[in-house]
Amino acid sequence: MPKSKRDKKVSLTKTTKKGLAVKQNLIEELRKCVDTYKYLFVLSVGNMRNQKLKDVRNAWKHSRLFFGKNKVMAVALGRGPSDEYKDNLHQLCKCLKGEVGLLFTDRTQEEVKEWFDKFQEIDFARAGTKATFSVALDAGPLEQFTHSMEPQLRQLGLPTALKKGVVTLLSDYEVCKDKDTLTPEQARLLKLFGYQMAEFKVTLKAMWSAETGEFQKLSANKENDAEEEMEEEDDEEAEPEEEEEKI
Repeated sequence: MPKSKRDKKVSLTKTTKKGLAVKQNLIEELRKCVDTYKYLFVLSVGNMRNQKLKDVRNAWKHSRLFFGKNKVMAVALGRGPSDEYKDNLHQLCKCLKGEVGLLFTDRTQEEVKEWFDKFQEIDFARAGTKATFSVALDAGPLEQFTHSMEPQLRQLGLPTALKKGVVTLLSDYEVCKDKDTLTPEQARLLKLFGYQMAEFKVTLKAMWSAETGEFQKLSANKENDAEEEMEEEDDEEAEPEEEEEKI
């Protein structure tokens, strides 16, 4: 029997690239906001959480908040005095490292700082972050877990067993030490036992005024800057195709 021409293998892993058009659209939107709003802030986000970021967006609907590729945002503002969109905008590009975003608003620096200083929320830590305190578990019954959870707890490294249908920790167990870099298993255990170590926090790094063209650096944390530079280098190594596609 001849093979049907309609019998073709289709790869479900293929995805279309966003390409140059999306990048150019982002550049145009950023430049429109530069012309529209009085102030531009560079925001640095610690322990990024999508839900928390949605809360920020909802609270700042009167403004515009952008989280895009740092290189593309740098192109929109201008990477040097010769190609900057407006005076002193190239100064902001030095702050576009790590998890950062751009906030365009008509609110003053005092209003923005006051709001973001108050907006700090604790969440569960993820793998790769550092523990903020030590956690140790005492041997004994773990009545907060159902019997069906026992295999999962044992798989995460806990010395557990079922005794009369109750999950029981057979010996004392140290989940993590202060300042340890958390593994996926440690992060999962901390979440199961309700220990929150991550803080979603937004820090103002820099500000630019459309009226005066004045640039002002607002934070200078050397440790954070070093971590952001490392993250930026990792991003560049992971996505070499970005260099090939010119804007």
